[in-house]
Amino acid sequence: MGMTMTQKILAAHAGLDHVEAGQLIRANLDMVLANDITGPVAINEFEKAEFETVFDKSKVSLVMDHFTPNKDIKSAEQCKQCRTFARRFDLDNFYDVGNMGIEHALLPEKGLVAAGDAIIGADSHTCTYGALGAFSTGVGSTDLAAGMATGQAWFKIPSALKFELTGSLPEYVSGKDVILHIIGRIGVDGALYKSMEFTGEGVKSLSMDDRLCITNMAIEAGAKNGIFPVDEVTEEYMKGRVNRKWTKYEADEDAVYDETYTIDLSALKPTVSFPHLPENTKTVDEAGDVAIQQVVIGSCTNGRLSDMKIAAEILKGQHIHPDVRAIIIPATQQIYKDCIKLGYLDAFIDAGCVVSTPTCGPCLGGHMGILAAGERCVATTNRNFVGRMGHVDSEVYLASPAVAAASAIAGKISGPKGGK
Repeated sequence: MGMTMTQKILAAHAGLDHVEAGQLIRANLDMVLANDITGPVAINEFEKAEFETVFDKSKVSLVMDHFTPNKDIKSAEQCKQCRTFARRFDLDNFYDVGNMGIEHALLPEKGLVAAGDAIIGADSHTCTYGALGAFSTGVGSTDLAAGMATGQAWFKIPSALKFELTGSLPEYVSGKDVILHIIGRIGVDGALYKSMEFTGEGVKSLSMDDRLCITNMAIEAGAKNGIFPVDEVTEEYMKGRVNRKWTKYEADEDAVYDETYTIDLSALKPTVSFPHLPENTKTVDEAGDVAIQQVVIGSCTNGRLSDMKIAAEILKGQHIHPDVRAIIIPATQQIYKDCIKLGYLDAFIDAGCVVSTPTCGPCLGGHMGILAAGERCVATTNRNFVGRMGHVDSEVYLASPAVAAASAIAGKISGPKGGK
């Protein structure tokens, strides 16, 4: 019986020739990640277990991105604890205010994750790095503490779903629309503890930013991880970023999948996820007349340069609706700088938007854009649960940067060029 991409990576990191779905293994790790919310919990467990060192100071990353710049005393204390830990063990990859970014945009940008890696992070959207052909998944802070000390983690080998992609995306349709369409099709538990493996001719038409967005939201379908094959797009992205050897894994021809789904990319339309689950999807022309009060363009899902580009193109020369607050959050300092050089910030500010330093901020209801009762927000973030962005009586609608920017101008859910 053949193995999937994910199974091959896990087998290699466990020192095994073959693994099967359901098998328990202990695997070596290439990167261990935490942020300013999950990091302190992991550090407490690390100290409780009386660990005395980290397994490799170049393979532990702490990124201060959720409540930074610190919104209150508690968040300041959390960052201080992470800062102290990073200095104690001389961590190579500690990212604080001024040089940080949203973790799942920052690590690929810095070349800290690569094809063939096995990565855990105390954040559910760690599955993002599957876009590079790596196995990456979120874990609890206790598992992360053990990972920081030992460089290993236990896994149950996941079975897999295969997503055969054909065609190419139409104008104003992006990776966000692909993953919202898929989640709408299979549901928020449709891939529960499975690997979502993307393949087919359509893959080559997807940019790396599209792929990072798609794998980022694999967890919203309940998946253990999402993963793309390593191709020319992957190799070009890693060139000049990754300064170490990486490994390309390919699924066996006789690999076993629980189900196979065919997705015609050319048939997709701009898609919106309605409250209060990511699976509640409608195409933008089915949305109806939904007035909004806020737009957020950013996050680990859609804060990359291509996301800023499409938003700037739509907002340039326009002005947001007087009833709307629009918040733009470039995901890293480099992306922020590129937005300045390319004139995107002028377009945003002239349109009446506010531009924030990199932060997760409003995505998790942290800061920089909390909703009041009865308010609605179109966001390029990844979750729209009850109270996710503020008051329990507020609503979050998930969409692409193109839809979010067009909606900011219209004052209601709208697609670019009339929503078509």
